[in-house]
Amino acid sequence: MIDKPLPFDERTIREIVRSYRTPFYIYDESAIRASARRLNQAFAWATFKEYFAVKATPNPHLLKILRQKGLGGDCSSLAELVLCERVGITGENIMFTSNETPAKEYLRAKDLGAIINLDDITHIPYLERHAGLPEVICLRYNPGPLREGNAIIGKPEEAKYGFTREQLVEGYRQLKAKGVRRFGLHTMVASNELNPEFFVETAKMLFQLAVELARDPGVRLEFVNLGGGIGIPYRPGEKAVDLGFVGRRIQQTYQEIVVPAGLHPLKIFMENGRCITGPYGYLVTEAIHHKNTYKRYVGVDSCMSNLMRPGMYGAYHHITVLGKETAPQDHTYDVVGSLCENNDKFAIDRQLPEINDGDLLVIHDAGAHGSAMGFQYNGKLRSAELLLREDGSVMQIRRAETIDDYFATLDFSGL
Repeated sequence: MIDKPLPFDERTIREIVRSYRTPFYIYDESAIRASARRLNQAFAWATFKEYFAVKATPNPHLLKILRQKGLGGDCSSLAELVLCERVGITGENIMFTSNETPAKEYLRAKDLGAIINLDDITHIPYLERHAGLPEVICLRYNPGPLREGNAIIGKPEEAKYGFTREQLVEGYRQLKAKGVRRFGLHTMVASNELNPEFFVETAKMLFQLAVELARDPGVRLEFVNLGGGIGIPYRPGEKAVDLGFVGRRIQQTYQEIVVPAGLHPLKIFMENGRCITGPYGYLVTEAIHHKNTYKRYVGVDSCMSNLMRPGMYGAYHHITVLGKETAPQDHTYDVVGSLCENNDKFAIDRQLPEINDGDLLVIHDAGAHGSAMGFQYNGKLRSAELLLREDGSVMQIRRAETIDDYFATLDFSGL
C-alpha cells in the first residue's frame, strides 16, 4: 500500500510526547498557510473571498493564521461568532449561515456587522421582529431535484436547508419592499467532493440564477457564495482537486454568463473548511493493547470521541505507524478505541506493519471535522491540539480536558 507523507518523523513525535501525552492533534502551520494561498490564487481574477468554515476546526490560533491570509469566517452558531470576534474577524468578514436560528444568535450576528445568510423565507419576518433587517442579506438556495448532491450531503430535495426557486423570488421581493438594497445568493450542495466539474456546475447554476433574478424581481446581486465542499484525498492514490483548474473554468463560465448580462463585477465567495486544514492535521495515538479473538485488534489510547468520522460515516483515514513506514504491511488489524460502542473503530481489516505496544500511530487527514466533532460520552475527555510552527517549534493551542473539566458543570450539592 502507498503511504502518505508526514511533516514530521518518529523522533520528532517521541520528543513531543515527552511534554504532551497522547492522544493529541497536531497541525502543520506551513501547509495550512500554503493551502489558503492556493485557493486565493485560483480566484485572483475575481473579487474573491474565502470564508473559512469555522465548524471544521474551531481553534483561535488557526483562525488567526487564516485571517492573516485574508480569509473570513463562515459561522453557524453563537460560539463561532464569538470565536471569530475574539481573533479579529468581524463585520462583513463573517458570513453567518445557520438554520432554525435562535433570535439571540441573529442579534449577535447583526451587532457584529456580519453578512446574514437566511435559510428559510419565514426567517425574514423573524429576523426583522427580533433583530431588525441589516444592510446586506443573503438567501440560501436549495435547487432540489435540479442538482444531485453527494454521499455526505444527500439529495438536495431531502435536505432541511434553503429556499426553493419560487421562495427565492418572493424572498427578495419582500426584502426589497422592506428597504434592503444589498443582496447575496448562496448554495451548498456537496461535501467532500473530488470532481472539479461539480463546482463549475454550481457556479454556472448560481450565475444563471443571478441573471434571472436581475430580471424578476429586479435584484442585482452583489455576490454569489458558491458554498464549500471541496474534498480531500483521504485514500492514498486519490487525486486532490486542482484548484487552478476550478478557478479557470469558473472564470470562463463567468465571462460567458455574468459579463454579457451586465452584472460584472459580481463578487465570488466560498466557504471551504476541509480542503484548507483537513490534510494538515493529524491525530497521534499510542498502541496499548492487542486482542486476538475472531479478528486481530490493536487497541489505542484514543477513541471515537477523539475522531468520530470513521465510526459515524465509515470514513477512511489513512494510518501510519511511526518508524515502520517502509516495513511490510503484512498484518491485518482492526484499530479500535475504548468506547463502549462496537463502531469505535479507526480502521477495519487494515493492512499495516506489525504493531507492538508502545508504537505511535498517526491518523491522517484529521485537520477538519476531527477534534471539532469530539464528545464526552462514556466520560471520555477531548485531547490536546498542538501547532507545528513554521520554524519547527511546537506550541499547545488547546490543552487536553481533565476530569475536573468533565465534572465542572455538574451540581453535587444536596446529594
